[in-house]
Amino acid sequence: MLVLSALLAPACASSSPNGPSHAHAAGHRGDGEHGEGGHHDKGGHHGKHDHQGKHGHHGKHGHHGKPGDHKHEHGVAHDFSDAAEWSKRFDDPGRDAWQKPDEVVKHLAIQPGMTVVDLGAGTGYFGKRLSAAVGPKGKVIALDPEAGMVAFMRERFAKEGLTNAEARTCPLDGTGLEPGSVDRVIIVDTWHHISNREAYAKHLKALLRPGGSVMVVDFTLETEKGPPKEHRVGPDKAIADLWAGQMVARVIDETLPDQYIVVASDATR
Repeated sequence: MLVLSALLAPACASSSPNGPSHAHAAGHRGDGEHGEGGHHDKGGHHGKHDHQGKHGHHGKHGHHGKPGDHKHEHGVAHDFSDAAEWSKRFDDPGRDAWQKPDEVVKHLAIQPGMTVVDLGAGTGYFGKRLSAAVGPKGKVIALDPEAGMVAFMRERFAKEGLTNAEARTCPLDGTGLEPGSVDRVIIVDTWHHISNREAYAKHLKALLRPGGSVMVVDFTLETEKGPPKEHRVGPDKAIADLWAGQMVARVIDETLPDQYIVVASDATR
C-alpha cells in the first residue's frame, strides 16, 4: 500500500515543504502562511473560514521544511536546485520539536504492507519513519516536482537502506499515480501551495484504495511560524477543499504547537 505525503497539487506540488497546479517547494516546509479569518485554532471550530481568494501559490510545490522557505505564487520564487543546501533547513534537528514527526506518522494509522505517498516530500524528511511504518512488504512513494530534490532523496534512501522507499518526480498538475493504488497520502506544509485545491482533492480521492485516507498537516492561522499569514490555508478551508473533492474531512486532536492536522477519506464509500 502507498503513502502520499505533501506533494499533490493537481500534479505534485513542488518547492514548498506535498491536483491542479500547485506551488510546493521540495521538502515539507514549515512556513506558515497567515490566512485571513479562519479563527479556529486547531480545533476546527467553524467560525470564519479563512477565505483565501487565491487557491495556493503558483511556483513550485511546497516541500515540508522550515519556516520561511516557501515559494509563493505571486512572484516570490526560490531556487530549490541545490537540495543539499536546502537540507540544512528542511532536516535541521530542531525541526523535530515543532513538527513532531513521530506523532504525525502515528496519526496516519499505517498498517504493514500499505502504500504511502509523501506528497511534496522535498529532501525526504519523513522517509525513514514512513518506511518503518509500512514495513518490508509495504511501499513509500516520495513525490516532488523538483528533479534535484528527487535525486537527493534517492541518494538518501539508499544510504539509509530504505529498500521500500522510492522517490519520483511528479507533474505540477498531478501525481502520475494510478487510481486506486494508494492507502495513505500525507501532505505536510504544502496544501497552501496548491492552486486548484478542490480539483486536486478529487484527484487524491481517486488514488485511494478502499479504507484509504489523505492527511493534510499545515500551519495554523495564529502561529508565528510558517509562511506569510495571508497565504495560509486554515483548517476550515482545508476541510472545505477536501469535502469539495468528495471526501469526508475532519480536524483531529494532536499536540503540534504550530500546526493542525486534517484527515479525509472517500465520502462515496
